[in-house]
Amino acid sequence: MWIQRDIELARPRGFHLVTEAVCEAMPEIAELRVGLLHVFMRHTSASLTINENADPSVRADFETGMNRLVPEGPAGYTHTIEGPDDMPAHIKASLMGASVQIPITDGRLNLGTWQGIYFCEHRDRGGLRTLVMTLQGEGE
Repeated sequence: MWIQRDIELARPRGFHLVTEAVCEAMPEIAELRVGLLHVFMRHTSASLTINENADPSVRADFETGMNRLVPEGPAGYTHTIEGPDDMPAHIKASLMGASVQIPITDGRLNLGTWQGIYFCEHRDRGGLRTLVMTLQGEGE
């Protein structure tokens, strides 16, 4: 089985768990005995990653840490026409990555106990973002 579907999400700046939204948008996961789900972010100033799904302070600390690694402001950047958060958002998105791939086992994402899919919005007003999800696998 191969299925590809887009979902659109809008989130404020920060790191957001979207595991549930991804699973709801791809209910066919439940039909697979074994497979892979690939999720791709179609934007250059937002990203995806997998990390801690239990303690919300981790998501706040990610935002703090990324802002320390890649500070905002025009100093040193030449790509500034879209605002002081744009070029730093591009760098953060490249550091975090544009996609995640998760194994499917017995109809469920085979994530670790404390793992979830993060949507990382690096802009103050990023707007609507599109995720392309591609599911492949074998059923029962």
